[in-house]
Amino acid sequence: METIDVAGIKEPTDALAQNNLEFTSVNIDEFFDQNEINHDAIQTGIVILTPAQERLVRKLLDALHRYAPDRIEHLEKRLRDVQNLAKAIAQFPSLLERTSTTSSVRTPEALVESIISYQEDGDTSLHMPSKASLGKGFLVTKIHTFFSMSKLARDYAHMDEKAVKEYADETVSMMFTLMAEDVYLNLIHDKTLSMELRRQLANSLIILWEHRSDQAITDIAPVLQNVWQARRRLAPAFGTMMGTSELLLVTVQMDEQWNSFIKQRLSDINVSHAMEEFLFGISYEQILRLKNLLREQGIKAIGRDEVSSYLGERVKTDVSLDYRDFYLLYTVRRDNARVRHRLHLEGPHKTLEDHFIRFVMEQNQQKQENDAVANNILEVE
Repeated sequence: METIDVAGIKEPTDALAQNNLEFTSVNIDEFFDQNEINHDAIQTGIVILTPAQERLVRKLLDALHRYAPDRIEHLEKRLRDVQNLAKAIAQFPSLLERTSTTSSVRTPEALVESIISYQEDGDTSLHMPSKASLGKGFLVTKIHTFFSMSKLARDYAHMDEKAVKEYADETVSMMFTLMAEDVYLNLIHDKTLSMELRRQLANSLIILWEHRSDQAITDIAPVLQNVWQARRRLAPAFGTMMGTSELLLVTVQMDEQWNSFIKQRLSDINVSHAMEEFLFGISYEQILRLKNLLREQGIKAIGRDEVSSYLGERVKTDVSLDYRDFYLLYTVRRDNARVRHRLHLEGPHKTLEDHFIRFVMEQNQQKQENDAVANNILEVE
């Protein structure tokens, strides 16, 4: 039986596995890159700590033993709380296995089709599996734990800036995993996507629910984090409201994947409007109002701190690198987009994150199809 050792606490990661013998395992290997996630992690349910996270925990505990031993007990207790929460969630049936519920039999295939077919608006919390809801709470707890660890690393463990950044980056990466659930649901309900891609997204969603870890999002997270950091350093030209110079500054600092996204998708008016919302930190409707106000008053440019007074309402255009700021403003853009979609209003119906993750998923799907064709040709030859 697999075990992990956190702060000297030794517990089985596939807790209650003996009680799950009545379930029939479903082969989900095809949804994973086997070089990125080991098979044991697939079988044991929720991921308490990834190998990278375990390394960070051990590194911090070693440093605290040397410099601040009085801080260890609280950290160990918090880690035990995270572990106990995961064990409690493990008591619920796996979403990746066939299982008998109170009133029916649930299979992963049926769950995927149910997620795709459900098209109602509104909060879907009561339509989600219990394990999905509980797992979100687990992930939030884990995010807060690693945020506390970043402060311990900075203030008590005498770690240098580069080492402290590792804890902050891990916290942000988990925040993007939290965000991914919303993005997957938005894209799954987008009928302009192929059914094959929507099923792939639904499979990714239930795997995320099961493990509360997503390698695809972990790979994308650094790009989105860099975009956020670049956007924070910008001084948007609130006069022209065009955002061209800001976009160029953002793009210059990004990787090839982001540049491909910009080149291929920015001509789409929906993407460009979502980009404007992201860059300026205000809604599509507020951008239109501000453009009109400045044009009518003959004003060429204003600063960030003047936006609220011109709009006559408080708007948060100054943002920090705090992951909570990113998530907060993302949810505002997400909710606004959903309202426009539901009421058939003009403006972006998806966030920039939706568009970028869709682009990445489609690129990956195309690559898989090309690889399959190439392999078939080689087999024929």
